[in-house]
Amino acid sequence: MATGKYLRWKDAQGNEFRPVSISGTELLNDRLLNKSTGFSYEEREAFNLNGLLPPKPQTFEDQLKRAYQGFLSACSDIEQYLFLRALQDRNETLFYALLSRHVEEMTPIIYTPTVGKACQEFSHRYQKARGLYVTADNVDNMGEMARHFAGKEIKIIVVTDSQGILGLGDLGAGGMGIPIGKLSLYTLGAGIHPGHCLPVALDVGTDNQDLLNDPMYLGIPKKRMKGEAYKLFIDKFVQQTKLHFPKAVLQWEDFSKSNAFNNLAKYEDEIPSFNDDIQGTGAVVLAGIIGATKIKGETLGEQIFAVYGAGAGGVGVADQIFAGLLKEGVSHQAARDRIFILDSQGVVFDNREGLDEYKQRYAKPVSLASDWQLKQDNKADLSELIDNVAVTVLLGCSGVGGAFKENHVKKMLDYTQRPMVFPLSNPTSNCEALPEDIYRWSQGQAIVATGSPFDDVEYGGKPYRIGQGNNVFIFPAVGLATIVSGVKKITMEMFTTASFALADYVPQQDLDEGCVFPRIGELKAVSMHVAKAVLKQIQETDPDGCMCGKEIDQELAAHMWEPIYLPYRRV
Repeated sequence: MATGKYLRWKDAQGNEFRPVSISGTELLNDRLLNKSTGFSYEEREAFNLNGLLPPKPQTFEDQLKRAYQGFLSACSDIEQYLFLRALQDRNETLFYALLSRHVEEMTPIIYTPTVGKACQEFSHRYQKARGLYVTADNVDNMGEMARHFAGKEIKIIVVTDSQGILGLGDLGAGGMGIPIGKLSLYTLGAGIHPGHCLPVALDVGTDNQDLLNDPMYLGIPKKRMKGEAYKLFIDKFVQQTKLHFPKAVLQWEDFSKSNAFNNLAKYEDEIPSFNDDIQGTGAVVLAGIIGATKIKGETLGEQIFAVYGAGAGGVGVADQIFAGLLKEGVSHQAARDRIFILDSQGVVFDNREGLDEYKQRYAKPVSLASDWQLKQDNKADLSELIDNVAVTVLLGCSGVGGAFKENHVKKMLDYTQRPMVFPLSNPTSNCEALPEDIYRWSQGQAIVATGSPFDDVEYGGKPYRIGQGNNVFIFPAVGLATIVSGVKKITMEMFTTASFALADYVPQQDLDEGCVFPRIGELKAVSMHVAKAVLKQIQETDPDGCMCGKEIDQELAAHMWEPIYLPYRRV
């Protein structure tokens, strides 16, 4: 049940209603309470709305039909995005009800891939204020700013500094579109009331020269803050968040590789927080791999993994695979030996000068390649790795469109009848290979999943549904479980549990058809299934802790919000 401003009450007869204290245009301008043409005659009288709306009230169903017609009339993906964002800014209840009825159709619009273009065009298409913009000039005044957001009611914050937006890079203030979209998915998937969600953009400048040259750019027109000044700023932000949003879970989103790992490592013990690019990506990919091993009738420990792309996402994937191997009983060293990561210089070897700390745990001894036929000494590209190592799982986290080639997939067929090939980068233009090409190269034998949504593919007269390894199957559930349980730290074990729960959700029929992820349309059911598994793991790990004696289904139900209109009564 929502609290505070969003409380639902029952009268003596058991009828549910919402007490509301504002009226007139103030009520119509409150996107969390506005019903627009859905206000009844009685509510119009009670809340001074007569004359402010067209005279005839509309049913909720008619409002939904009208909104859907408006969505369909938009002439492009970005126009549909702007239509939905405008609806969200007017009437959150109607927005989420519409999304819940058209999840598969609208999720790619409100988030990947369309949100990338929206972030790029942010300054030129800006419509209405939403969220919090924190800068070096105002970070010390977050207490004053927090008063606009009912600080104690904020339960989930998604924050970005906009340096690593999707595969697009530094988009400055335009990165605000990412937290807004992520939080929409928290509400859609996990039922977290939109009033408990806060998107935050940390504007520390931008190194994107096109933005700096653009007179319409709405962010700070300076080069990015770096070094100790940046670290001090992040620390101030975290301390202010703890002080003014004491109940909030913090999700780090789309930071640069090094900052992503550094921020997570420094603050994960200080505030309930996680990085979706690292941990969410890793968990959803591990779930897909577990599903694929079920198809093959094999174990994780029988696979050899090549992670192409060693940024936050790629190393996060490697970390989660490592955790999955340990859970299966593989030793630490054997688990590390089965995971290869590649960056822009090829396979990460331990002789590399200035090797980033977060890559070091997967760096291979250069002696391993002593008998490989290499074009350049001590350097091996993807082709050379697959030619010399029996890779059975190829994962794309590079953002390099078309990086996976026919020779890669065909060579993998020498090692396994069913290679796993997951081109995971998004947006779609950055995908390492097209699913139809992978099926053609492998004669329909590959098990394929992608990061962006793709239409079904037909090969050899057989249809293939392309499972989307979307983090949305993980992060809303983990965030919800953290809120419900009140744990002070979000652990790797929680994400590993989420991976196995997601894999467990996929029905045998989908696996028989080679698909390792559920449909996006099942998002809410998936989120509940995964959240229950994480909460059960929390109970078992700490039987005397915060979930002691609590019934999981009841706890989840108490935190769920449904986008429906309740009767309003004046208080």
